[in-house]
Amino acid sequence: MIKIKKLKILDKSLQNSLVDIAFNIKNSTALVGESGSGKSLTLKAILGMLPPNLELDIDIESPFKLNRGESISFVPQNPFTALSPLTKISKQFFSSESRVKELFRLLKLDWRLYNQYPANLSGGQLQRVIFAIALVNAPKLIMLDEPTTALDSELRDDMIELLKELQYKLGFKMLFVTHEIDLAANLCEDMVILKSGVVVESGKSADIISNPKKSYSRLLIESNFKNREFRR
Repeated sequence: MIKIKKLKILDKSLQNSLVDIAFNIKNSTALVGESGSGKSLTLKAILGMLPPNLELDIDIESPFKLNRGESISFVPQNPFTALSPLTKISKQFFSSESRVKELFRLLKLDWRLYNQYPANLSGGQLQRVIFAIALVNAPKLIMLDEPTTALDSELRDDMIELLKELQYKLGFKMLFVTHEIDLAANLCEDMVILKSGVVVESGKSADIISNPKKSYSRLLIESNFKNREFRR
């Protein structure tokens, strides 16, 4: 388990606290909330990707050293902008061809795509390629920032099942950032709900879905299951 004992993000120009939270990343943990709740800021803070105008006060207890690109991998939101459009897929992997072949087999990707340009791949294929890139170094933690947003509902469901399968086979921990609480409940054992940069509720996903203790959690669940994105 990775313990985020303290994570505070301050806007230095305004002296305002944007996020002030603590939570644990267990086997699979979802970070859920409306747009602007601090989900992506939290993820970027852990990854060391905050912009210079923000100040970070963070204390993490982890069984392994958290190094981006080594023990931690990141899967961004949009597969269509995550790769260089002028570079073949083969040149966007920093690994041996044998390792990439292994990952292509695992992700059910046609090996012929290896020498294609990103524009020749579908959204679902691109997302699988990005997963393959994230898995090259056998990370212990994968952090995903709304990775299904650009996909249609069928591809989205396929991606969730693929993530479950990958985690079962490879044994990495997962922090899944999303505003879609149904996806979070389907994929992750544990859930942390954020509102305006603070934790509103946390616990087992099934418990929160079936019996939310906070009115905000209940509203978020009801809104999501009516197929409407929850926004301020």
